[in-house]
Amino acid sequence: MYISDELIDKFIKEDVPYIDLTTLVLEIGNKKGKIQFFSREDGVLCGTEEAARIFDKLNIELTKIKPSGSLVKKNEAFLEGKGSASDLHMAWKICQNIIDYSSGIATKTRKLVNKAANINSDVSVITTRKNIPGTKELAIKAVVSGGGFPHRLGLSETILIFKQHLNFLGGIHELAKIIKKIKGKVCEKKVIAEVDSLEDAVELCKNGIDGIQFDKVPCDKLKVNVSILKDINPSMVILAAGGINESNIEDYVETGIDAIVTTCVYYAKPIDIGCKIEPIM
Repeated sequence: MYISDELIDKFIKEDVPYIDLTTLVLEIGNKKGKIQFFSREDGVLCGTEEAARIFDKLNIELTKIKPSGSLVKKNEAFLEGKGSASDLHMAWKICQNIIDYSSGIATKTRKLVNKAANINSDVSVITTRKNIPGTKELAIKAVVSGGGFPHRLGLSETILIFKQHLNFLGGIHELAKIIKKIKGKVCEKKVIAEVDSLEDAVELCKNGIDGIQFDKVPCDKLKVNVSILKDINPSMVILAAGGINESNIEDYVETGIDAIVTTCVYYAKPIDIGCKIEPIM
């Protein structure tokens, strides 16, 4: 995952626009110390590489790091460094916030991936682009660290046709007429549409659509839909979206769909990360 220097600098500048006033007035800035981050609960780490880059920019010597995607146990130390008290205190909350947030997403994603794999390891857990504004880089890295994949990174990369698009086309029937033309324009990509009914899905399936996304369809009905569409086209990609989380993901996987589309991981509870800063005697 590429995280730019500009973003790392922004994280630092946001919390330290000028000086650390507290450290300055206490006159402890030049004292040597060490910093240690540890987890107060089991989880999946993410954001440690970004924290290490913050260490580097603040002249902190990295002495220990556990990479993103690693499992961390309660009370386990996973990131450590040495430097001046001033630099250590500047790095403290910036790094803690990044790791708290990112690890929360990674941990929740891993839970969903594991639950899905218990039923069918071929079903992917993929995330929408409805992430919290300003957090996309960290959020996507956290999803991948947890074993998931992004559904859509942005409008420029995929073709996903919604009802809002159909309103301008004239409806499902008009879309069905131009599927071949659309696929000719983007032959290296899949053309997927979100539909409200099985009838619409069948019509698009028979006219060559690559995939169907069902939104907020109950599992019993979805299972029937999947069976019918796969009989027409066994290679059809079928996605389930809308309100899927830890409590119901296994039920959705059992319907036979190819992927679970979710937003819930972006709002995961942050992992409880602790930090110790101590002088070096």
